[in-house]
This record gives sequence, structure tokens and C-alpha cells, in this order.
Amino acid sequence: MSLNNNFAQLQQEKVIEIEELLRKYLPVQSGYQKIITEAMEYSLMAGGKRLRPMMMQEVFRLFGGTMKAIEPFMAAIEMIHTYSLVHDDLPAMDNDDYRRGRKTTHVVYGEDMGILAGDALLNYAFETAFHAFELCPQDSLKIGKALQVLGEKAGIHGMIGGQVIDVKETGKQIDREVLDTIYELKTSALIEASMMVGAILAGATDEELEKVEQMASNIGIAFQIQDDILDVTSTEEVLGKPIHSDEKNEKTTYVTLYGIEKASAVVEERSKEAIALLHELPGENDYLEELIIKLIHRVK
Repeated sequence: MSLNNNFAQLQQEKVIEIEELLRKYLPVQSGYQKIITEAMEYSLMAGGKRLRPMMMQEVFRLFGGTMKAIEPFMAAIEMIHTYSLVHDDLPAMDNDDYRRGRKTTHVVYGEDMGILAGDALLNYAFETAFHAFELCPQDSLKIGKALQVLGEKAGIHGMIGGQVIDVKETGKQIDREVLDTIYELKTSALIEASMMVGAILAGATDEELEKVEQMASNIGIAFQIQDDILDVTSTEEVLGKPIHSDEKNEKTTYVTLYGIEKASAVVEERSKEAIALLHELPGENDYLEELIIKLIHRVK
């Protein structure tokens, strides 16, 4: 059976493995503050594609990585991604009541616990990633470099920076340069972190790491533009979250700037650039290539 025919089954198997790993690293629910660990678990185990830890692992494999230190980093990147979604859904931000087909964290636990659950996930992500030093003390330089990338891409020069610009510019007409900056920071940065950490821990060279970063940037921007398209063309049942939220929040997107046809052309262009860069890297990973194509051109 070809990879294409077997892809969905293989992807589901990988998602199950990642979710088992996430449960392994979740904090024990105990103490007077256990409501926060309950909210963390509710948020983290809400489902989803587990794209970021999966891409981290597949790039790690592409470069022939074998060390166990990858596991806490895989859990950490999903915790960071989840915290960003929890905060993104808050009334002060996008004010969404549903994500992945179920009620958002702040709706279930209250706005105060929604804020604290996001804070807790971010802090616990780094607490989790630090376990890599215990697992592979001989690889401390690689682990330190991976932590530096993770911190930068999640912070003011990465995802948070993108969110700041997005919030600041909501309701205003912005041009493509500003929009690309938002997408590069808000969406691409964590995908870059995922793929770069996998490459770093597997021993990629600086030149190879630059290509991985550019490939991930293209994937992230194409992924976000496809999200813009789905927000207009999909249904709430298929998407698992409210549609037309960009319109509701008066956000400029590729669709509002250029229309669906041109936005789709940019998705195609960016995805081709990403695949071309993948082919310049050493090793082969057919699953990773198929994953990139399917995620960029997804319907939900």
C-alpha cells in the first residue's frame, strides 16, 4: 500500500503516540490548586492535529536523530501552542466559545482560570523541556540551543510579537507587509521552533538549520492563509470552531485583501517553496513531505 493510501492511518497512529506522550508529561492533579491542572489537561487534551510536535519529530528523523531529549521538547511545544489558543479564545481577544468542536477553556472554567491555565501551560512547557538535560546530559549544548530557539520563537520576537501586532491592528486596514509580519510571527514562529528544535537536537549544521527555518516559515504562512480561506468557505461543523470570526473581529486577511482565488495561489506558491527546500535537505522522509502538502491544503 502506498504512503498516500495509508497516510491517514499512519497520521492517526502518530497522533495517538503523541497524545500518550503528552499525558506522560502532564502534572499530577493534586493540592489546593488542582483546578489549574484540571484546566491544563482539559486544554491540552482537547484533540487537534498535534502538528507541531509531529513536525518536530519528523524533522528530527529526517536528520537521523535518536536521542530521548526530543520527547520533552515535543510535549513542551504542544503546551506552548495550547496556551496560545486558550488566551486567543479569551473575551479580551477573539472571544470564541468553541474550539475543536467543544467549549473553550474560559467558558468551562471561567475567564480567570482561563488566563491562569494559559500562564500555567507556558511555564510548565519550559519546566518540561528542561527534563531534556536529565535525559541526555552529554548533549547539553544542543539542548541549550534548542531552548534558546524555543524561547525566542514563542516570545516578543515570535508568536507573542505577532499577536501584539494582530491585536493592535484589528479593525484597521493594513497592507500586505504588516499582514505578512503578523503571519510570520503569530503562526510561522512556532512551526519554525518545532522544526528547528528537531533539526538542532539531531545535529543539523547552521546552513541546514537556515533552510529548515525558511521551509517552516513558508509552511506557516501558507497554513495561516488557508485558515483565512476556510474561515470564509467552510462550515462550523467541519471546522470545529466558529466561522466568519475574522469578519466579526474586523481583521484584515489575505481573503479580504485579494479574494479567495489569489489567496489560494499564494498558498500554492508558498507550499511549493517549502517542498523545494525540503528536497535540499539531507535524508528522506516521505511522510513529512506528504504531511506538509496535506496540512497546507487541508479542509479543516
